Amino acid sequence: MAGTTHSTPLISLEAVALDTETTGLDARTARILEIGAIRVYGERVLADEAFDRLVNPGTAIPDSASRIHGLTAADLAGAPGFGGVAEELESFLGPAIVIGHNIDYDLAILAREYALAGRRWRAPRALDVRILARAAAPTLAGYSLDALCDWLDVRNTRRHRALPDATAAAEIFVRLIPLLRGRQIRTLAEAQAACDELREQAPPSARGGWMNRFRTAGAADASRALERLDSFPYRHRVRDVMSTPAVILPGSLSPREAIRAVLDKRVSSVLVRGSDGRIGIVTERDLLRALNREPNAPQRLEDIMSHPLQTVPEDAFVYRAIGRMDRLGIRHLAVDDRRNEIVGVLTQRGLLHHRATSAIALGDEVDIAPDVPAMGTARAKLPRVAQSLVQEDANPNIVAEVISAEICAFTARAACLAEQRMVEAGQGAPPVPYALMVLGSAGRGESLLGADQDNAIVYDRGARGSPEDRWFEGLGGHIADILDHIGIPYCQGGVMAKNAGSRHSVGDWEAAIDGWIERSEPADMLSVDIFFDAVPVHGEATLAGGILDHAYDQAYRRPRFLMLLSAPLRDWRPPLTLFGRLRKDAQGRVDLKKDGLLPIFTGARALAIRQKIRDRSTPGRLEALRALGLGQAEEIDAVIDAHRVLLGAVLDQQLVDVERGVPVSNKVEVSRLSRQQRIRICDAFETIGLLVNLVNEAWA
Repeated sequence: MAGTTHSTPLISLEAVALDTETTGLDARTARILEIGAIRVYGERVLADEAFDRLVNPGTAIPDSASRIHGLTAADLAGAPGFGGVAEELESFLGPAIVIGHNIDYDLAILAREYALAGRRWRAPRALDVRILARAAAPTLAGYSLDALCDWLDVRNTRRHRALPDATAAAEIFVRLIPLLRGRQIRTLAEAQAACDELREQAPPSARGGWMNRFRTAGAADASRALERLDSFPYRHRVRDVMSTPAVILPGSLSPREAIRAVLDKRVSSVLVRGSDGRIGIVTERDLLRALNREPNAPQRLEDIMSHPLQTVPEDAFVYRAIGRMDRLGIRHLAVDDRRNEIVGVLTQRGLLHHRATSAIALGDEVDIAPDVPAMGTARAKLPRVAQSLVQEDANPNIVAEVISAEICAFTARAACLAEQRMVEAGQGAPPVPYALMVLGSAGRGESLLGADQDNAIVYDRGARGSPEDRWFEGLGGHIADILDHIGIPYCQGGVMAKNAGSRHSVGDWEAAIDGWIERSEPADMLSVDIFFDAVPVHGEATLAGGILDHAYDQAYRRPRFLMLLSAPLRDWRPPLTLFGRLRKDAQGRVDLKKDGLLPIFTGARALAIRQKIRDRSTPGRLEALRALGLGQAEEIDAVIDAHRVLLGAVLDQQLVDVERGVPVSNKVEVSRLSRQQRIRICDAFETIGLLVNLVNEAWA
């Protein structure tokens, strides 16, 4: 629960629904008679985790109150006073988000009881299902607990008793989550912002004298753990710190023979190829144990090796390797090149001077998330990691690469959970080998916090509408739903594997690619360009590699296609006024992706394909163009810097919007920019003209 942040999706929220029964409705004088609470985790109400206590108020109970809840002095005769249950209640609530119907009243009552008991009151963060229902369905006739139960088909057979009413509020909250998501309210901060806005709109008579603001209570504590972290593991790749080469020995060798190899090669482990083709690992400790156990007994390496071999890609960030070592409790990780070739071994000893386990916020938890709420909890950490890296002056490109790497990991994990759903639904395992690809900004390593989905599937064989295709259509639907639930929304352009245009067999992909390139029609460009940024994240990577090779080879041969691919750059105009100021929209913002980043990555992509450059990142493509002598080196450097400036400005705005509970976008609020920031952004727009000229010269 300590990991709950502003950006935690509602589907991943750990909460407690709470209700009280009292001696009256005036929070200034009423006393508590009964407290009921029940735990909620995402979209599940945990019936076995409940709190139900009677409380002796030490005062008379008005008949008018007893007629409502049925509690009398006789019922409470043996019950403790509030001071006798307060500690138990605190333990049950912990740091959970508190939810309820008219929850502000219950919290005001609790605050008074704490004061009377001489205890310190600390208001929890809270959500009111009555107000959330108004946000989800503004036109309902009423928002009483009974009305919401009727609307959402929630049964409450013991109305006006604390635990049943708390349970009803919990069930209402769970049913509201998908409705709120449909109104772009996905996270805790967005829900709180919506509640605050509706509170402001309510007339004073509707607010009640107990109206308090619990929005920011506990916010500082919720995020303190991630305010600062050692940024080294987020700035560097595994290849940067890998110093141990891969030594592969046959499994038939003895431990004594392997020790000689360890000493000769000065390594602390060797990889072992078994007689059946399996690859495992044997460390120096394994060898010493084997010799100590039976020094003269005949032994083979394949008998003592650990397998299956645990690996990490060489281009993964160091934090992923540290997280994986921690999770598995191992000291060595094999390093692969994403083509199933082992290129080295990463050791815990080699990482020791970089190690900062307490600072690893993301770690390896995405890869082992057991369900969608757990994925959402991991997704909620991204803004805090980004914020901490920004505070350490990390290059915005590095921050974007970290975010993109996690989006790829979320997509891969979503595929694993989707496969489980297909099996559980009786549809079986994948009928043929397949690969899931992430396209667009995440494929380029340039996603920020507002990224939506862009994914596609290639499968080994099967025609459109075949049983294989229908299976992958179902898989794609589950993947899209899972990602949307954790805060990576559906692609507005429909580039998702659940849709037919983003899901083909190898042969049909090649035919589709040939069609795009042969026709070279502007309409094709709407969904074609981001395909060239694709990266495989799950399944048989060779399937994806084959069609990507085909796409690059065909595009290189068609200059007209590449001209159309860069068309948005030729039509681009800087969003500046006659006097050189930023041109704002009605909300006082400027879209730095559409007006700035898009022409840069579009031009870099087209020029890179023309020069047979396979780097996916925009800075990488531009640096490769510079190395080839295309354009003036200082001009290319200026464009790379402009890309960094614009990316950083969008990231800064998104971090502010996450804290505010405002849905993040690529639009920057001009009024919050300093004079120096505005100058740098305007200069960046001017610099894009250099890339426009370079593209025009390429097709001249």
